[in-house]
Amino acid sequence: MTSTLAKLSDTLGDIVSVSTADLEAARADKSGHVSDAAPLAVVHARSIDDVQRTMRYATETGTPVVTRGAGTGLAGGAIAGAGEIVLSTIGMNRILEISRDDELAVVQPGVINADLNTALEPSGLWFAPDPASRAISTIGGNIATNAGGLLCAKYGVTRESVLGVKVVLADGRLMEFGHRTVKGVTGLDLAGLMIGSEGTLGVIVEATVKVQALPQGIASTIGAWFASVEDAARAAAVITATGIRPAIMELLDPNAMASIADHLGLDVRPGQSFLLVQTDGHGASVGAENALAVIRSLGGDAEHTTDPAESARLFGMRRAFHPAMEARGTVLIEDVCVPRSALPAMFNAITAIAGKHGVDIATVAHAGDGNLHPNFVFQGVDVPAAVWAAADELFLTALRLGGTLTGEHGVGLLKKRWLGEELGSEQLELQRSIKGVFDPQGLLNRGKVF
Repeated sequence: MTSTLAKLSDTLGDIVSVSTADLEAARADKSGHVSDAAPLAVVHARSIDDVQRTMRYATETGTPVVTRGAGTGLAGGAIAGAGEIVLSTIGMNRILEISRDDELAVVQPGVINADLNTALEPSGLWFAPDPASRAISTIGGNIATNAGGLLCAKYGVTRESVLGVKVVLADGRLMEFGHRTVKGVTGLDLAGLMIGSEGTLGVIVEATVKVQALPQGIASTIGAWFASVEDAARAAAVITATGIRPAIMELLDPNAMASIADHLGLDVRPGQSFLLVQTDGHGASVGAENALAVIRSLGGDAEHTTDPAESARLFGMRRAFHPAMEARGTVLIEDVCVPRSALPAMFNAITAIAGKHGVDIATVAHAGDGNLHPNFVFQGVDVPAAVWAAADELFLTALRLGGTLTGEHGVGLLKKRWLGEELGSEQLELQRSIKGVFDPQGLLNRGKVF
């Protein structure tokens, strides 16, 4: 190990770190999972050439590599263990181009999502993907996991905002996939293949992303209370089915609202669920009025505002969800997605599963696209067996309802045990074969996803 580390340092110089702080940080992410041992070293790449040299070294020596951005992942997809090199791209954080005429930006992978939008704002543009971690997560990580967020129902996930990527393959070759043009169907869509591949096929070193004009007009915000989470979920599904396209539609179940009420000191009636809806753009007022009609027809008690301060108050309850959960104990944040019409059934199933296994689950959902985040709360560091048993039943229920194991967090380490249940053995083997084409030695993110 010492000779391997010495050779790595000789090859890459001062971008190689073996500091205890760097090595320990690379053992974990926001999923709560920690690797059994520290990695060999952390390479702080500053350029495409640094990434290429790292991958050439890894191929020559057979050393596994884990690409890592800000470490905000929720599925254990970018944590590293013994004998692995961590390739950090957080230092590759330059915005290379902003084109108002072509509505695109060219960025390095370490650019923070929110920082890109700060840079775009003077041009009247914005980058639509908005994961909850946007203030701390990188564009490279967003692309690697095909990250989503509150605005997905109207503006799409990261995939819809990526035109092209530059990727360094496992053997160090630099490849450019995709186009600068809005249209482009030359050859296979290898750029699309990279999006959501979780660092298993190559290292994203540059991205050309779509940006768009900032929404005009005054946003309208609705806060609606329902007697049951099933009623709230049904209202969310009907709103979308009637052709209304809210920018944001978030649903908090009674357990979530009880925790938020305790955390913020609010007076909330027991058993109530909260549906938050926001419309934007030129049709915001009409969309809000139509959504209000649906909500009230289904028994919701709603308030509607265009006042920014009042809107911020309503959004404050949604934003307090994660702090409220963390105040109660250790939190395992899960991520499943079902067809919107199946939201009431999925919420009902989560309640039944929590009772059956005696576990504490509070759920928030991006109701506009059927993406639910059940949060398991427990005490201590180790995840109890009952939580994993409940999670197993929850994942399989999502699949039975026509859904998927993950809407936006990725598979990583935490969900790979269930991947075959969704894909089936033949498709899983096909996907492993595709990885073999890009990474014959299996060096990239070894043991993750597949």
